[in-house]
Amino acid sequence: MTDIINHMNPEKTKVGYFRWMIVLLIFLATTINYIDRQVIGILAPDLKKAIGWSEIEYGYIVTAFTAAYAIGLPLMGKFIDWIGTKIGYAFALTGWSLAAIGHALARSVFGFGFARFTLGLFEAGNFPAAIKTVAEWFPKKERALATGLFNAGSNVGAIVAPLVVPWITLTWGWQEAFIFTGAIGLLWLLLWFWLYEKPEQHKRLSKPEYDYIQSDPADPVVKIPWRTLFKYRGTWAFALGKLLTDPAWWFYLYWIPSFLFSTYGISLSDIGIPLIIIYVMADVGSIGGGWLSSFLIKKGWSINKGRKVTMLICAIMVLPIVFASQASNVWIAVAFLSLATAAHQGWSANLFTTVSDIFPRKAVGSVVGLGGTFGSIGGMIIATATGFILEFTGSYLFIFIIAGSLYLLALLVINLLVPEIKEIDLNTKL
Repeated sequence: MTDIINHMNPEKTKVGYFRWMIVLLIFLATTINYIDRQVIGILAPDLKKAIGWSEIEYGYIVTAFTAAYAIGLPLMGKFIDWIGTKIGYAFALTGWSLAAIGHALARSVFGFGFARFTLGLFEAGNFPAAIKTVAEWFPKKERALATGLFNAGSNVGAIVAPLVVPWITLTWGWQEAFIFTGAIGLLWLLLWFWLYEKPEQHKRLSKPEYDYIQSDPADPVVKIPWRTLFKYRGTWAFALGKLLTDPAWWFYLYWIPSFLFSTYGISLSDIGIPLIIIYVMADVGSIGGGWLSSFLIKKGWSINKGRKVTMLICAIMVLPIVFASQASNVWIAVAFLSLATAAHQGWSANLFTTVSDIFPRKAVGSVVGLGGTFGSIGGMIIATATGFILEFTGSYLFIFIIAGSLYLLALLVINLLVPEIKEIDLNTKL
């Protein structure tokens, strides 16, 4: 990790690099988060046979997760802003690890729905805690890169899962797949409590690095009540950006294995390589999208121009996904899916970073939580709609068309609401 950072930012390494160890911690937490949520998507074709659920019922199971995620995001965001990142992050990860293990007890559609709901409720704490951690540990010019690096964990989780879940399942059974993957998070807690403190309290942090972290102007000494956050255009821009683009990611996460199985006959034993390619490219997009806007800003571009130009590039890169369902072979489809997931993660790294560009650190967790709720509502809609579309048409074409068109629309909405991304004026309201 530090070698990557030293190469990207050689002029800044003299101040120290302990902040990048913090990124490594939240990268690992995000990886675990996505391993735990990805297991059911990998096992979906086999669980449909074992449990006997239909496409519509599977859509409801996915909707249970996203509904809980929608409820959990504002609650966990506010909780983390109140109690702090150290305890808040540990609480969320403990809860979702136990919920992931609890899937092994499910034997019906309702049982899986309940397990997914519990998982979603606690997993909602990951991104508010992670974005808040980045806001506390990084100056604004490095936040998009830091966000892209930890957000790459979502793709690494989606890579690790197809490597280990089929092997565990074929060796021991699907229950053990949930138990073993869920238990990983409990080990992370040891690292977290050993290494994490806020910068001003951390004994391992050097004075030059602390001064660099604090190089931005101090946040205004003002309280921002949770209920008033929707009075600011920045909240709406982030929330609607999530509402419009998160559904595509939810779809990729839960239906790519089923799409490859139903369209190209890719079974559980062969699913690993296509998924690894798709999510390795998503990692490239996450880090590359975060690096690009940070690079442009360091070259003298405004934060507004650097973020939005990068998001425009990502939005254009998604467009070819509309051809994925018509691809003549599986590897062409994988290429389209890889481009789309890479572009989504580059987009996401910059969209998340706009929150810390606009809002004081004390409000970051709450805004990310509220915006994530909108993204989860979009995920609920796409999950239920996908179940019905596939049950009655058997075609993925219409779903891919929707996924390809969302990002340009979202960027237009964001630009209309926030013509210039800059630190918020707390007296300017909608």
